[in-house]
Amino acid sequence: MTNHTVTDHEELAKSLGVHIAPEALRLALTHRSYAYENSGLPTNERLEFLGDSILGLAVTDYLYRTFPDLAEGDLAKLRAALVSTRALARVARTLGIGPYISLGAGEQLTQGKDKDSILADTMEALIGAAYLSTDIDTARRLVLRLVVPLLSDKDAMTAGKDWKTTIQEIAAARDMGEIRYQIADFGPDHHKSFSATLVIGGTEHGTGSGPSKKEAEREAARRTVETLTAGRGEQGDILTLVLDRFGDAESSTT
Repeated sequence: MTNHTVTDHEELAKSLGVHIAPEALRLALTHRSYAYENSGLPTNERLEFLGDSILGLAVTDYLYRTFPDLAEGDLAKLRAALVSTRALARVARTLGIGPYISLGAGEQLTQGKDKDSILADTMEALIGAAYLSTDIDTARRLVLRLVVPLLSDKDAMTAGKDWKTTIQEIAAARDMGEIRYQIADFGPDHHKSFSATLVIGGTEHGTGSGPSKKEAEREAARRTVETLTAGRGEQGDILTLVLDRFGDAESSTT
C-alpha cells in the first residue's frame, strides 16, 4: 500500500468537508487485514460500529421528516437503499477513498481498495471518526451531505433491492417454470470475474457480471425483472415513487 502523508490525509478530510482529528482519521482508514500484518495494530472496526449507528439515525430522522405520508414499511425500504453496502461504496468511490485505505498484502492482491464491503465499512468508520472529532450535529450533516443526493440516483436507490426474490415472485405469478443460473468465471485466480445467465423454464433471459457469483446473479435478475416488467407497471416500487417525486420533496425542505 502507498504510505500517505499527513497532508494527504488532510486533503481527504477536506474532501469530506469536516474536521477529523489526525489519529482518528488514520484509525478509520486502517483495515483489519493491515492491522493483523503489523503487530496487531488497532483496526477501524469499532469506529465502523459507531458510524453505522450515526448513519442509521441520521437517515431515519431525515426520511421521517421529509416523507410524512410514507408508511413505516416504505420508509424502511428507503433507509435500506440509502445505507446499503453498494450505496455507501458508491459514495466512497465518488470521494476517492479507496487509495487511502491501509490494507494487508492479501487484500491488495485482490483489489481490496475497490471492494464494496471494504469501501462501505470505511465510510462508516469515517462517519464515526467525524463524530468523535466534532459532535453529533456535524456528523449528521456529513451523513446527509453524502447520502441524500442518492435519492435522485436510480442506480443507487435500487442498490439494496432483492432482485432475486423479485424475479422469483414474478416467475411464480406467471407460472413461468423453474429458475436457475448458469455461471461462468474468467480471469486469474486472484482477480476472478463471474458472469451469470438467468434461465426460467428452460428459456434464457437476462445476463449479468460481477466480482462474485452473487453479484453476477443479482445483476442477471435485475435485468430480467426490468425486461419482464417494462411497460406493465407491475413493480409498484416505492423507490421509483420517491425518484419521481423527490424533486418536490427536496424543494419543500430547503
